[in-house]
Amino acid sequence: MLFVAFGALVLMPLLTGLDPSVALFTAGVGTLLFHLITGLTVPIFLASSFVFIAPITYSVQNWGVAATMGGLMAAGVVYMLLALAVKLKGVGFLHRLMPPVVTGPVIMIIGLGLAPIAVNMAMGKSGDGSIELFPYDQAMLVSMSALVTTLVVAVFAHGIFRLLPILSGVVVGYVVAHFSGMVDYTPIVEASWIAMPSFVMPEFNWQAILFMVPVALAPAIEHVGDILAISNVTGKDYVRKPGLHRTLFGDGLATTAAACFGGPPNTTYSEVTGAVMLTKSFNPVVMVWAAIVAIALAFIAKFGLALQTIPAPVMGGILILLFGSIAAVGMNTLIKAHVDLAEQRNLVIVATTLVFGIGGMALGQGDLSLQGVSLCGAVAIVLNLILPSSKPVDNDLHEEQEVVEDLLDHTH
Repeated sequence: MLFVAFGALVLMPLLTGLDPSVALFTAGVGTLLFHLITGLTVPIFLASSFVFIAPITYSVQNWGVAATMGGLMAAGVVYMLLALAVKLKGVGFLHRLMPPVVTGPVIMIIGLGLAPIAVNMAMGKSGDGSIELFPYDQAMLVSMSALVTTLVVAVFAHGIFRLLPILSGVVVGYVVAHFSGMVDYTPIVEASWIAMPSFVMPEFNWQAILFMVPVALAPAIEHVGDILAISNVTGKDYVRKPGLHRTLFGDGLATTAAACFGGPPNTTYSEVTGAVMLTKSFNPVVMVWAAIVAIALAFIAKFGLALQTIPAPVMGGILILLFGSIAAVGMNTLIKAHVDLAEQRNLVIVATTLVFGIGGMALGQGDLSLQGVSLCGAVAIVLNLILPSSKPVDNDLHEEQEVVEDLLDHTH
């Protein structure tokens, strides 16, 4: 289970400049906390959330890592408040707040907004394109080998190997980068075997908190989809028992706990749901052991430093497919939920959200600006709430359920 989650788990902190060893530790701790809250009933693993890549990068540049962690703690609290709202008002509350016409374009923006980072890294530059890290020819050879491997494994592999496209891409890309002379092994050689991960204590900066809080809405959408998916796979209704309010609360607590140590926010991993479906390992205790192994790996210093030697073009090649896939999931959400874009209300919500996100719209100036996923999520939700709908809004999750069932049908 950890093997399947591993690629995405470590890529996210590497992209945002956080310590992958800390990410391993906080993924383990977050998963254990989630199972404590849900009474060890849901076979799910929590790890680094890609939704937060752009917000964390922006926040670290403006307020530093410690203040960013304070903002992420607050985002986890928002999750927990959402869980409370679901407990009081029922699961239909989330559907009314974030139906597919809202979630579809927001998910698309997460993928499309990150696209320039993937392309810059694939061409041998830093994520923002400001520094050339490697010569273009070398970088393209490495990034394309990683990309081709990732997509070949995703499309043609069978069994458990089909769930390892990211890890396969990293391995092949790393080997090609080694022969291209891109990898510097000095930090690994100089490091001791066992060491404490580089934990960071959070600081509270109200600007970083206000910036980060709206972003919490996007992974809440992802969480609902993952809980519906794992319910489908195991044949149990986890929305009813332990209840969506408990799973959401567990997710929020895991994110807040991760930020206490300087780790990235946690989210439920759909890759692991795929592994559960394939292996028929429905026992949540398996996830507890995966979490314990992740925590143990965090203290092997040479392992953590080896992850940090992965050259940017290797990650860039993999991220082209990964970020594109996120955007495609958003599009699929609109299609499978039969969102009619000929209806002006729906068109206005989707069009405004997409252009705000892709165009880089910012509301406000300087430290108080709202932009990216946080702005898009807020705008889409507000428009959905104030624009009149031609048909009554459902008070359940059946539209989300249909999207998940269709995805699972195509995964078999």
